[in-house]
Amino acid sequence: MNLRVHLAERGADAERLDQVTGYLRQDLLQLDVREVTALRTGPPPEGSRALDVATVGGLLVTLGQSTTALQTIVTAIRSWLQRGTPVQRAVRVEIDGDVLELADASSEEQDKLVALFVGRHT
Repeated sequence: MNLRVHLAERGADAERLDQVTGYLRQDLLQLDVREVTALRTGPPPEGSRALDVATVGGLLVTLGQSTTALQTIVTAIRSWLQRGTPVQRAVRVEIDGDVLELADASSEEQDKLVALFVGRHT
């Protein structure tokens, strides 16, 4: 199973967003995942030498075999969000078109949203 993760931080430029994405990537690599790579947007423009184009603030997370891997990853993402306080951050997690957005919701609201999302995919 693959998760597409999109990060946003209010006021961040591309360099800052790339930096915080790297921090989250390092956190996720410590979990039961096969790999965490930059999210690719598709083929490069015709005539360019790049192999493909990465999305700034985007990660592709390939889950490991653990039945609790999704819950563990979403918990790590929520923890990363909380560490950003007072900076306003948002994360969008997508599996097969199903989207979980975490930003300004209260902790209780996030608990409910996460439980519904994880329940649909485990």
